[in-house]
Amino acid sequence: MKKVYDRIVDMRGNLLSVLAEGVSLGELARVQRHNGRSLYASVLRIEGEKVTLQAFENTRGISTGDRVSFLGREMKATCSDSLLGRRLSGSGEPIDRGPVIIGDQIDIGSPSFNPIRRIIPRDLVRTNIPMIDVFNCLVKSQKIPIFSVAGEPYNQLLMRIANQTDADVVIIGGMGLRFDDYQAFIDNAESSGSSEKTVMFIHKATDPAVECLLVPDMALACAERFATLDKNVLVLLTDMTAFADALKEIAITMDQIPSNRGYPGSLYSDLASRYEKAVDIDGSGSITIISVTTMPGGDVTHPIPDNTGYITEGQFYLHGGSIDPFGSLSRLKQQVIGKVTREDHGDIANAQIRLYAESKKARERQSMGFRLSKWDEKLLHYSTLFEHRMMNLSVNIALEAALDLGWQTLAECFEPQEVGIKQSLIEKYWPLQ
Repeated sequence: MKKVYDRIVDMRGNLLSVLAEGVSLGELARVQRHNGRSLYASVLRIEGEKVTLQAFENTRGISTGDRVSFLGREMKATCSDSLLGRRLSGSGEPIDRGPVIIGDQIDIGSPSFNPIRRIIPRDLVRTNIPMIDVFNCLVKSQKIPIFSVAGEPYNQLLMRIANQTDADVVIIGGMGLRFDDYQAFIDNAESSGSSEKTVMFIHKATDPAVECLLVPDMALACAERFATLDKNVLVLLTDMTAFADALKEIAITMDQIPSNRGYPGSLYSDLASRYEKAVDIDGSGSITIISVTTMPGGDVTHPIPDNTGYITEGQFYLHGGSIDPFGSLSRLKQQVIGKVTREDHGDIANAQIRLYAESKKARERQSMGFRLSKWDEKLLHYSTLFEHRMMNLSVNIALEAALDLGWQTLAECFEPQEVGIKQSLIEKYWPLQ
């Protein structure tokens, strides 16, 4: 039986307070306006009889005499194959002018997957981006962020991954997006032909903060449903800094005591509860999560990237328009390199990075006017080819072809005995002149 209350005792921003009893955290409520329209809200805090609600849209026009009814259930997502190719808001409403989604109603924000059903990650997720596939492999069920700063092409990188991945379903969760970023995701999906396997949950910068908090929960709830149906799902979240800022905004409005730099003390748990949804299910599908974390001022010690680093399994550093080979790390790459990939994968990747690091020193010597040796000249030539062939984010090449290209690049710049790779691999893979 629904309980209806007809007095709102406090309103601040998108927060409403009403005196009620018998409700629970996260419960959904409907606010019936005097003009006949209604909006939805969820229970955010309970203090005795005082219940604080977070509205899912602008509260302008609400009066203290409007009726509030509690629905006895939490927010749910609708999931089925009809979700593919659709765009929805953070509250799960279609925003693409398409028909209403028909499917199963599933809970959001539920606990992460049963550990008994989890298996050790051991399969490669292909992206056809050499800086990922060759040097820091993405592994099925991995959770890994892209650390960046504002202005870097991180959304374009996510689009590339969405277009080129071999995942069965791609779910994009956009938080705090500008309209041009939102439109870019739409245009990319349509032009690349990937829209039929893509679902988008979008929160724009002008939308209420609570919808920003719902986006990852909606995306991951649907990802879990697809994964249990034997689908390999790739979830792309951008930008988790907007998610954390929404947490901060709501916490301040609720007069919570702030923690580090104003963020709530629950920031670590709030992030971890989402990232831990990544899973490889025994006998079924998987969920792999790539998120964007923009670092305010490029500060990696900021609470958002700092907490994220403890939760996730590595990071991709996006710097200067490319993935930084020295700051990036995939902690699960050893599960696949040389095991599910070619035997020369580890050796050729390590040799290229080592020589590129040496080329950085050669560039420093060149910039300071020192006389360059023949070896320095080889390194400088190599660094130019490496940046063009491997680090350029526009390169679209399969892993095996990228490994061959790595061998070819080394052969163009060095003698076989100069690259530090064992002789058996050189005899097998070194290109014939």
